[in-house]
Amino acid sequence: MRLAALTSDEGKMIDFSGLQTTSAITNEWKYPAAMPNKSGMLQVDTAPDHTLYWEDYGNPAGEPVMFLHGGPGGACAPVMARFFDPARYRVILFDQRGCGKSTPTVAQAGPEVALVRNTTDDLVEDINALRDALGITGRMHVFGGSWGSTLALVYAIRHPENVATLILRGIFIGSRDDLRYMYQGNAATFAESPFALTEPGSYVAYPDEWKAFVEVISTAGRGDMMAAYKAIFDLVPASDADRDRQLRAALAWSVWEGTISNLIPKDDDPGKFGDAEFALSFAQIEAHFFAQHLFLAPDYILGNVDRIANIPIHIVHGRFDQVCPLTQASRLIDALAAVGAAPVSYVRTNAGHSAMELQTALALTAIMDGLMPAGDLPASKAEQ
Repeated sequence: MRLAALTSDEGKMIDFSGLQTTSAITNEWKYPAAMPNKSGMLQVDTAPDHTLYWEDYGNPAGEPVMFLHGGPGGACAPVMARFFDPARYRVILFDQRGCGKSTPTVAQAGPEVALVRNTTDDLVEDINALRDALGITGRMHVFGGSWGSTLALVYAIRHPENVATLILRGIFIGSRDDLRYMYQGNAATFAESPFALTEPGSYVAYPDEWKAFVEVISTAGRGDMMAAYKAIFDLVPASDADRDRQLRAALAWSVWEGTISNLIPKDDDPGKFGDAEFALSFAQIEAHFFAQHLFLAPDYILGNVDRIANIPIHIVHGRFDQVCPLTQASRLIDALAAVGAAPVSYVRTNAGHSAMELQTALALTAIMDGLMPAGDLPASKAEQ
């Protein structure tokens, strides 16, 4: 519905112009947009030659912040450096394997190339390779949202000696139930009763967008939507029709997530999620990781939080998040409490999933402004 003036049944004009049309941050940023001090490419593997694109912002001598983007399969953008005081922090943005400006990308080289040696273990070691290449020594702040929060937690569990602080947004634990909430919902019974609330899921708040996502898959395949999409992505295209089918599926997957990431969706502008090249990489990398349970053992994160008990943790989560529901943050906080490691701060914003939602962006900026300097923090358990 366009929020202009509509005519009621009684013939009167109803003015909707005063309604809120966006929940995203616009001109409320505390810190200005900036250009990176440096950028470059770092080869981190061979066969294939995975090479990461990185950018370096802020104070070259400042406290290092490693920014981990979402997805898996998303990418960084310069706006992501605006959460941080450029006089205090040195901020590293980089695109993870197979996506963004890193090479080879899934969109350009295909999954048969770009998804080789593309696992959580590989991404963790890429962070260390980037640290070394950029001369980062000692501990750094690790800032991650959505899948970036998952990767941040896994990195901290494995390398607590390198982490000064964890700043996490939109916690993603990635259990099968978490994924089914977003991708399965009522799909199995959709053909018979599209608006029936037969299962919990994101579809409840986005019925029209859910219809577009579900109807890419035949009725017979809707019992496991993620598997059905993965089967399309795994096809080796033999014709233009096959390529069109894969692109349609990738765009449907990507636009579904992009739409439900915002408390107030942009009805007519899916942004980067509607871009063919972005969607082909994003959707296929996500399906690859989800089919392999994020390449993690069951309950890996919650079962290893004792490893990060001495690391200060800050959590920001949108109360109305339909990509990563708030219960995922609750489970993480319970696990931390069980080892005596309550978060330093836990902010529940009146927002959806995106880091660019106004309340969430302001909360993350305030947390970064208030952090204890990395050099003043006590030693981690790994250093004691």
